[in-house]
Amino acid sequence: MSLLQVQNLVVEFPSRHGTLRALDQLSFEIAPGEILGVVGESGAGKSLTGAAIIGLLEPPGRIASGQIWLEGERIDNLPPAQMRRVRGRRIGAIFQDPLTSLNPLYSIGRQLIETITTHLPLTHAQARQRAIELLQETGIPAAQERIDHYPHQFSGGMRQRVVIALALAAEPKLIVADEPTTALDVSIQAQIINLLKSVCKKHGAAVMLITHDMGVIAETCDRVAVMYAGRIAEIGPVRDVIHAAAHPYTQGLMSCIPDIEVERQHLHQIDGAMPRLNAIPSGCAFNPRCPQVLARCHHERPELMPAVTTQAACWLTANAGATPSFEAQP
Repeated sequence: MSLLQVQNLVVEFPSRHGTLRALDQLSFEIAPGEILGVVGESGAGKSLTGAAIIGLLEPPGRIASGQIWLEGERIDNLPPAQMRRVRGRRIGAIFQDPLTSLNPLYSIGRQLIETITTHLPLTHAQARQRAIELLQETGIPAAQERIDHYPHQFSGGMRQRVVIALALAAEPKLIVADEPTTALDVSIQAQIINLLKSVCKKHGAAVMLITHDMGVIAETCDRVAVMYAGRIAEIGPVRDVIHAAAHPYTQGLMSCIPDIEVERQHLHQIDGAMPRLNAIPSGCAFNPRCPQVLARCHHERPELMPAVTTQAACWLTANAGATPSFEAQP
C-alpha cells in the first residue's frame, strides 16, 4: 500500500483575466520509506505540489479537482483545523531557507518543545528531553546548552539541522523537503543530504525531495519525477531516468550537466523557457522547445505511458516503442 497517493490533482489560480491552471491532472505515489525526488525548471510546479500536499496553498490558489490520500485517508478535503493536526504530526516540512521556518523571537528549544507537546502526549520535561535527543541526532554539538539558543546564534547549516529536527519532532510518516540545501554551500549540502537520508531511514519516514539539482537527486533518491508545466514528463528509478531518459525534456536536462570525461567548448542548453500559465501550448506543453517534435505533439497531449524502463509522457515512446536518442550539440 502506498503511503501517499496523489490522483489527478488540479491546482488553479482564479484571476480577473481568467483561471490559470498551475497543476494539471498530476498523479504519483510514494511508498513507505521511499525518497522520491521531484525535479524541473523554475515554474514547473514542484513547490506548488508540495504546498498542496501539506495544505499550505496561498490564496487565491485552490485545489480544483483531484484527490490526495495519506495512509488510506483522504486529506485534501479536510477542514483547516483537522489539516493542522495532520501537518506536523503525520507530514513534516523542510523549507529552503531555515530562517523562514524558525521564529527569531523564540529559542529553538521552545519551538521544538511546542511542536512535540502539540502532537505527542508528553510532559514538558519529556518533550525537552526528546528535543535534546533530536538535536543530538541531527548533529548539533552541545545540544543540552544550545537548546536554549536563538536561531540567529546558529550558522546556516546548523539552522537547517534544527529545521530537520523540527520536521521529525512528531515522528511524521512523510516529509516534504522543498529545496532543503539550496541556501547552503556545497560542503554543507552534502552533510545535510546524508543527515536527511540517515534520520529518515532510522525513523522510517518517506521523503518528497523537491530540488533543481540532479546531483542531489542522484545521491539521495530512489525514484525521480521530472515535472514540466504542471505535469509529470517522466518518472522512474533514478538510475534509469539519469542514464536512459525517455522524454526529450529529461534528456535535455541530463545533457546540461557537465561531463568531466568529455571535453566541450560549450555546455548544452534547452532552447526557450518554461511557458507562462496563461500561454501553455496545446498538445504537449514541451513541443515548442522539443528537438524531436512530431505533428501530433501540437494538438494531442500525451499521458504517462511505459517507456523502456520508466514512464514518459511522450509520443516518441509510443511511436517507436523505445527510448528516443538525444545528442547534445558541442
